[in-house]
Amino acid sequence: MTTTAPPFGRALCAMITPFTEEGALDLDGAQRLAAHLVAEGCDGLVLSGTTGESPTTTDAEKAALVTAVREAVGEGPSVVAGVGTFDTRHTVELALAAEKAGADGVLVVSPYYSRPPQDALEAHFREIADACGLPVMLYDIPSRTGTRIEPETMIRLAEHPRIVAVKDCSYDLLGTQKVLNRTELAYYAGCDEHILALYAVGAAGYVSTVANVVPDRLRAILDMFEAGDTPVSARLQQRATPLIEAMMSAGLPGTVTAKALLNALGLPAGPVRAPLRPAGREATDGLLAEYERFVAA
Repeated sequence: MTTTAPPFGRALCAMITPFTEEGALDLDGAQRLAAHLVAEGCDGLVLSGTTGESPTTTDAEKAALVTAVREAVGEGPSVVAGVGTFDTRHTVELALAAEKAGADGVLVVSPYYSRPPQDALEAHFREIADACGLPVMLYDIPSRTGTRIEPETMIRLAEHPRIVAVKDCSYDLLGTQKVLNRTELAYYAGCDEHILALYAVGAAGYVSTVANVVPDRLRAILDMFEAGDTPVSARLQQRATPLIEAMMSAGLPGTVTAKALLNALGLPAGPVRAPLRPAGREATDGLLAEYERFVAA
């Protein structure tokens, strides 16, 4: 059962990767957005994850992004770098580059497409943790990777001194509680609709895409629960539901919806990279309407 302080803070944003209108990496925009998110309540930022369009950014861009964000937010907030790929050797290289660039930890997703069995999956994560000096957050999102990190595998991986956390998108509350009960792993809700539910059973916090646009409102869910006001915390989670649904479950990827809202709000974002396509005017108007309803509540 987790009793130690969260290794990366509680309220983490899965930050988008800003691009210029020409599609190049926008490091100035990334620094401005990172500073804004921290000022609005984020304890840390997770870069180059799913929301950060990691499949379409180069190794050099990933490292440059870590360096720029680290410079922008200073040493207080955590900076976690997504390094997961379907190739163990490449993932090790990215982890070492993130460490050199100034990251505080690495986010490692299950290898996708190849669908390795559990023993191979475990060996993959151990090899990365052995090679890199940074703490590791495992990323369990079987809907995208095709492979679940089974609870028993997670329990064995928890024995590794540098495997300290999990971003949980498994949609398996029983499995999550099983691991929480038997390990010291810090669990972070990776699905915004589960922020309070997982926190209430012992999770460390969240890694949120929706936090790109309402970082303070999501943090308040945790703050009110910590203050002992569970009914208010529950109401805040419930009020966030329409925006969460619009951003994450209405047919467009969270990267697309987050960038549409950030652009509309005048914050750094820019376009998405192909094969993703930007949200249309109608979709953006709908997102803005849900955002405005939420922040006005």
